[in-house]
Amino acid sequence: MPDFPHANDVRSGSRVVRDIADRYVNALAQLDPILATRLGVGQNQDQLPDLSPAGQEAIDALARSTLTELAGVNAGADADDRRCGRLLAERLEAKLAMSEQREHLRAVSNLFGPPQQVRSVFLDMPSATEDDWAMIASRMSKVPAALAGYRASLAEGMGAGLVAGPRVVRAVVDQLGTWVATAGGNGWFAEFAADADVQAPLRARLDDAAASAIAAVADLRDWLASDYLPVAAEHADGVGSERYLTCARNWTGANLDAAEAYSWGWSQFNEIREQMRQEADRILSGATVRAAMEHLDAHGEAVEGVDAIRTRLQQMMDSAIAELDGTMFDIADPVKVVEARIAPRGTAAAPYYTAPSQDFARPGRTWLPTLGRSRFPLWELVSTWYHEGVPGHHMQLAQWKYIADRLSVYQTGPGGVSACAEGWALYAERLMDELGYLTRPGDRLGYLDAQMARAIRVIIDIGMHTGATIPADSPVGPGQVWTPELASEFFAMHSGRHKDFLDSEIIRYLSTPGQAISYKLGERAWLTGRDAARAARGADFDLKAWHMAALSLGSLGLDDLADELAAV
Repeated sequence: MPDFPHANDVRSGSRVVRDIADRYVNALAQLDPILATRLGVGQNQDQLPDLSPAGQEAIDALARSTLTELAGVNAGADADDRRCGRLLAERLEAKLAMSEQREHLRAVSNLFGPPQQVRSVFLDMPSATEDDWAMIASRMSKVPAALAGYRASLAEGMGAGLVAGPRVVRAVVDQLGTWVATAGGNGWFAEFAADADVQAPLRARLDDAAASAIAAVADLRDWLASDYLPVAAEHADGVGSERYLTCARNWTGANLDAAEAYSWGWSQFNEIREQMRQEADRILSGATVRAAMEHLDAHGEAVEGVDAIRTRLQQMMDSAIAELDGTMFDIADPVKVVEARIAPRGTAAAPYYTAPSQDFARPGRTWLPTLGRSRFPLWELVSTWYHEGVPGHHMQLAQWKYIADRLSVYQTGPGGVSACAEGWALYAERLMDELGYLTRPGDRLGYLDAQMARAIRVIIDIGMHTGATIPADSPVGPGQVWTPELASEFFAMHSGRHKDFLDSEIIRYLSTPGQAISYKLGERAWLTGRDAARAARGADFDLKAWHMAALSLGSLGLDDLADELAAV
């Protein structure tokens, strides 16, 4: 695999660390063909990663050798190289800490797990030509081996008493069952390949590959249900404080003060709750928040039909690009392309975004899980699409791709820190509120509902995993220790989201400890950095210039984010 190119071909000693980082990405993409696809690298597109313990050992060995190489160089005075060095070292150390904790031997998740990654990579592959579909068929035939390696990892963990929590396992068994039942029992892979316009020999290859892939999914589901779940049932759903701090660092790029974050989460909850009460009264005089949301569901603007909502979300992103370009951002032409898509069945409930390839041949995409719905009230979607699309994830992650020649592919891709990206996306929602975009009845309540969900995440994610005590003035479980049941009740009481969404979210938090807190903690760092930059520059502060400078820093962990943002 060739080195990732640098458009300006800047190869001076000042970018020695960035070159190390890009060599690491080249080597990692060899070990992880899913990463290669997401980056748009042309090799190994018919392969899947080794998900067995041996595959993780190879990744760990690469991380250690890269850290050794990094320790032997001096980043010098170049700010981009300095930031890259700090990021690379911190990220590799965080990943090794996760591996030393043997998280890969109990990696069961309804959103971030290996089976979900294996399935989603097919959505990122080109599918315009017969050659594209031949590549898909070849990769699809590798699904059984990949899932066998994953099962070997779980089996090794099970033998060592390292297993996922029972609620998560049950949810994933059900999720895999949905994949199997899709397309009248032919499975998700058959549905995915059904529209391929290919000749008979390749059609047969695709059908055979889809059948073997879904058979492997069914086997994994059955093994999880019959062998793994009885062992998991003897374990707690939460991971405990020690594991939680390691996992939280993986998602935030900082050593978390869990008690401070938990207390701050409660302060955010109380602040947002009061704002929601005020907004509810504006929508329906004297109404409670719940009544105002029910009113909006029944009488607010809504879109009927799955195709219609996809079109509406696309129009919303296109309009945001046109209106924000030149005012809040300078948007490069490749970044102006983003697609709204409907997520495949059997996906977790939360909307999400996938970044473009390095060459923008595959554009950035937002994905809406419909969960079987065909009517979509807009009040709960507008702010979310500013988060997922523009000026949220797409504005940041696509811009990173655009400037990857100046930084490094690592800083703009594999080195991403959830708190940096999710924090920006929450900042983007707030920015659109500040700019007056949330003007239709209910739009601002939808924004506050989303903010409330992120504050609740901080509370219940830390609470469920560390056994934190619920404050005496809480409306749910005062004085008790958090459980998933209490978390679900608390979330439902203070959210306008439907039950399927909330159930999926609780499983998500249990399966990926520390990820859920990255949103609000990341937003706090972005706001702190902006406030400091504005205070330092006074009347000379230019928000558009600050946005573009901030988005040119690449990925940063929370240990560095606010300080770096303050200095641009």
